[in-house]
Amino acid sequence: MLQNNPETAKMNEDPELFLGNILLLIVGGNDTTRNSISGGVIALNQYPDQYQKLRDNPKLIPNMVAEMVRWQTPVIHMRRTALTDYELGGQSIKAGDKIVMWYLSGNRDESVFEDADKLVIDRKNARSHVSFGFGVHRCMGNRLAELQLRVLWEEIMKRFHTVELVGDIERLPNNFIRGIKDVPVRLHPI
Repeated sequence: MLQNNPETAKMNEDPELFLGNILLLIVGGNDTTRNSISGGVIALNQYPDQYQKLRDNPKLIPNMVAEMVRWQTPVIHMRRTALTDYELGGQSIKAGDKIVMWYLSGNRDESVFEDADKLVIDRKNARSHVSFGFGVHRCMGNRLAELQLRVLWEEIMKRFHTVELVGDIERLPNNFIRGIKDVPVRLHPI
């Protein structure tokens, strides 16, 4: 994809573009999925009724994965540069303006997600989240991330009745990645 796109085909000739893309692939392929896992453990402990719903029906895992990614929202925001003049919500955006998209806000939008602050593992529109971006800026690893999370939770549910949160959560001080440094847990086998 990168080689066939005219915007990135010769990024080896542009060290900044090359390094920027390498960084995106590393962060996108590691930090986001890892923090979705930790965030999912936190969410299931915060909403024990949803954890019980999962135990009662493990077939909810694929939808739960989308809901966990929505609820955790690993990337907080992204900045873009407007290419043309545009009006959005009564606000004038001029070509060249720097704009910020707050994924975290979009994923908690009450006009899209009823009871948006709550984890609901069978939420009908969980896949409507914006955590993976949109359009040409959609995360190219989104399906791999969903697959990793689905397989992980399938294996966890086969082995453990509960992944119990047993201490304070330590978040990373970061305004870009909604990172989690430490989630102390106790595993309760089936």
